[in-house]
Amino acid sequence: MSRAARLPRHLHPGAWWLWALGLAAAASRTTNPLLLALVVAVAGYVVVARRASTPWAGAYGVFLRLGLVIIVIRVVMGALFGASQGTTVLFTLPEVPLPGWASGVRLGGPVTAEQTLAALYDGLRLAAVIVCVGAANALVPPTRLLRCVPAALYEAGVAVVVAMTLAPQLIRSAGRVREARRLRGRADRGLRALRGIGVPVLEGALERSLELAAAMDSRGYGRRAVVAPALRRTTAVLTLAGLLGVCAGVYGLLDAGSPPVLGLPLLAGGLAVAMAGMVLAGRNVARTRYRPDRWRAPEWATVGAGAAAAAAAIAAALVDADALIAPVVPLAWPTLPWLPAAGILVALLPAVLTPPAPGGAAAAPAEVVRPRTRTGARAA
Repeated sequence: MSRAARLPRHLHPGAWWLWALGLAAAASRTTNPLLLALVVAVAGYVVVARRASTPWAGAYGVFLRLGLVIIVIRVVMGALFGASQGTTVLFTLPEVPLPGWASGVRLGGPVTAEQTLAALYDGLRLAAVIVCVGAANALVPPTRLLRCVPAALYEAGVAVVVAMTLAPQLIRSAGRVREARRLRGRADRGLRALRGIGVPVLEGALERSLELAAAMDSRGYGRRAVVAPALRRTTAVLTLAGLLGVCAGVYGLLDAGSPPVLGLPLLAGGLAVAMAGMVLAGRNVARTRYRPDRWRAPEWATVGAGAAAAAAAIAAALVDADALIAPVVPLAWPTLPWLPAAGILVALLPAVLTPPAPGGAAAAPAEVVRPRTRTGARAA
């Protein structure tokens, strides 16, 4: 990289989110625990390498713990209500008889190793997707994400900012409340402290998020210009139809069992229609931006790395779909397919090809200027 590329700066928020969505798409198409662990490791390494020293940088750890909770809940629910499969019985729970109209539903009974592994793999897949979203939250400040919201979506921008700032504010409020409890000699960990921490943390996070929304509204965020009714209706129809197409296309990419038409074709068409509607609506909103984020070569490299992970998973599903599915019946050790693994490893490139964040761990330390003495020499 050149010297200008090594200078600390914030990457465009859209690049980080597209990179995270590419990793999430790759994770959603497999239950192979080796691939899912690789996704989590890649996301964690990039976050550690490129996050800034900000309160929201700890969001990745919060989402990682949330993923562990999801795995535990999925395994417990699979043991209680899941359909029994396999013959390797681990233990037997008391079974509750259910009426005839609930045929096919089981409550309790024998719990097999095959059933437990299937629930574990499903929970790990959902946890990996959640961790990818947490990586994007840790890398992108919510305030900078707001600046990239299209002018056509200014009304939803307030709600988006309130929602996106809730998790970082929860982390900051939790740190302040726990520190205050430690100074008062009270417990700040465990179930006993949870009741005294939960309410102040939630109240403080909501209050600060609403203060941000009120500040945006008082500064005239999203002020409208005079628009003809026909143009307003056309813009609304185009934007709504495009966003529906984008949602259906993203669902088609994430769901391996969906029809092919719900994947890339519908996503591309929805993006084109939505962009047309947003361009029309953007002309009707009087809004200026101070120092807008530029899209440069590191942004393209980041998006390409995330797209490579998703494309490798899709290609592997077309070539050998069984490699993406961990064997459960009969029990067998999962293998690591090379094609999706290589695509996921490509997603590591943003840790090297992107500039470090200002104040982050990877940023170059500033030169220490020592004071001069009266004779003009630097102090030792």
